[in-house]
Amino acid sequence: MVAIAVEEPGRLKLHAAEAVAPDSGEVLVRVHKAGICGSDVHILHGSNPFARYPRIIGHEVSGRIESVGANVTGLEPGDRVVVDPVVSCGHCYACRIGRQNVCANLEVLGVHRDGGFRTYLPVSAANVVKVPATLPLAIAALAEPFSIAANVLTRTECSADDVILIYGAGNIGLTVLQVAKLMGARCIIADTDPARVAGAAKFGADLTVLATPDAVRGAVESENDGLGPTLVIDAAGAPELLREAVSLVSPAGRVGLLGFSGEPSELVQQDVVRKEISIHGSRLSRRLLPQVVGWLADGKLAPQSMITQTYKAEDAQAAFALLETDPSAAIKVQLDF
Repeated sequence: MVAIAVEEPGRLKLHAAEAVAPDSGEVLVRVHKAGICGSDVHILHGSNPFARYPRIIGHEVSGRIESVGANVTGLEPGDRVVVDPVVSCGHCYACRIGRQNVCANLEVLGVHRDGGFRTYLPVSAANVVKVPATLPLAIAALAEPFSIAANVLTRTECSADDVILIYGAGNIGLTVLQVAKLMGARCIIADTDPARVAGAAKFGADLTVLATPDAVRGAVESENDGLGPTLVIDAAGAPELLREAVSLVSPAGRVGLLGFSGEPSELVQQDVVRKEISIHGSRLSRRLLPQVVGWLADGKLAPQSMITQTYKAEDAQAAFALLETDPSAAIKVQLDF
């Protein structure tokens, strides 16, 4: 039994871990699969502004319930589950209007409190979602990143009428692409990495672009009767992309921001007002895991080929080394506990 922690920026360490009895209202999850997210890499680098150290990382988790604590109903040992990493207070303004993902007292498993890269994970029963027996646990562990895509596309009111430009063909950009296609939208995806651009076509992109400002503009300027994309999703987070997105998006269009940087972005207010553009930040997921689990179970999403590598949990150092040295070779790397 093992737990994987970032002791301090730059230092990943494996610890021996024991099972613990769940507290009242909690369940103990025996972790089976856990995906490595870009935010885990950022915590290791010390570039995630929200992380506190030392920290057991990991928030893309699936497994089986080992035991249940007092006052838990509707869940029992053996149930297959995925974990919602969002822990909210339930009483602040954001929570009262159903926006628990930006709770004023927000804590995220694997960031603010210890997460799921461990053999046994005690977690509130309110933070697990049952998974049907027909859904492999490796695929179920993708539900959390897909919920990120579902959240930004819900925030921006994506529909079949949209032409979407997605910046970034990494893991999150590909989940946005697949959910947007599920919603019936036309999808254009741009990235600076030729391998990622080539891979995006396999996941249903209507058009792929090796990104330079001129190339992206040339690719989208004829869309939507020459008005440009109706929706732009930034899954890359480079500061210069906000200005470009506002420049390219159609009048009455929307921009959704998933990637982020601590550096300032230029924004031309005239463009925002002239075209009456809506700009939406999107963080985590607003209780959308059950919906995503349903999509996966019903075969509406087929992301099996996103899982490009699986390492034993004990080999986590090698998994992170791959992501450091050859990121183009991986879409989603999972750890097997």
